[in-house]
Amino acid sequence: MPYALTYSAKQKRYAVHKVLGFGGFFFRAEDHEGLAAWYRDHLGIDLPPDDAGGSPWIATGGPTVFAPFAQDTEYFAPEAGFMLNFRVANLDAMLAQLDRMGVSTRLLGDFPGIGRFAHLQDPEGNAIELWEPEEAGS
Repeated sequence: MPYALTYSAKQKRYAVHKVLGFGGFFFRAEDHEGLAAWYRDHLGIDLPPDDAGGSPWIATGGPTVFAPFAQDTEYFAPEAGFMLNFRVANLDAMLAQLDRMGVSTRLLGDFPGIGRFAHLQDPEGNAIELWEPEEAGS
């Protein structure tokens, strides 16, 4: 059975299907059109298509981490219910671009075996993390 695990509990065996990945991330915004444009203009995320002939943003670059954090985490702002993490090819270039656009960022630094990270917020205060993965074998 494709995309399934076999699970055994008390001698009962059944297939557990897995999701294949994110199909989208949907959240409320005060100015949803303006915020969508901000993500397009600052981070290069295409707007959702208006019709069946359009094409949405196609994510590339590797795995997606799905990780609930403890309610009292200090890794991102306590008032933020979630944090978006985006892979980037060149963190320094992305931070320089955001700086030119007037977006405040905070470089977290290098994490051996994982990569480099920076934090920022979108215009409505949503937490964003930029991640430049460490190259394999480096």
